[in-house]
Amino acid sequence: MAEAHPRSLPGSDAVIELVEETARVEKRLVETGRVRVSTRTETTEQVLRETLRADAVGVTRVPIDRVIAEGETPPQVRDEGGVTIIPILEEVLVVEKRLVLKEEIHIRRTTSGEDVEVPITLRRQSAVVERVSPEGEITETPAVETGYDSNCPTSAPVGQIEGLHERRMAGSS
Repeated sequence: MAEAHPRSLPGSDAVIELVEETARVEKRLVETGRVRVSTRTETTEQVLRETLRADAVGVTRVPIDRVIAEGETPPQVRDEGGVTIIPILEEVLVVEKRLVLKEEIHIRRTTSGEDVEVPITLRRQSAVVERVSPEGEITETPAVETGYDSNCPTSAPVGQIEGLHERRMAGSS
């Protein structure tokens, strides 16, 4: 864009026009096409194997009927060889009061295991990428798998899609 600025020289009638040009740079977004992404889900049947464990307890009552002597400390709950022993005390009225160990409860824990097979359904996704040109022409890019590992039922989808979209700007280098 050119602008004229008239100027006169001191002591003279002559006018010289000075011209100055300015430039303006603009950017604009130009659409070169579009990208369409969709997913497909597939299912596979697999058998998951695991061992289930369960604890069972057995209760045995053992009669003791022993008098606790004056000043003797009453027996406390204790573990002996994997068996929990809980003393049961009772006060008995005689001519004098005595503490009598009436019985003990023995609790024995056993653990068992069972192998089980459970059928499960696993899903797998793949991405379908279609590039749509400004003329409406559709080209499909090969699908990208999710990265699912069939040997590892807990693997997470880790797929990546790169280079899906380009932008071109007019006036940029």
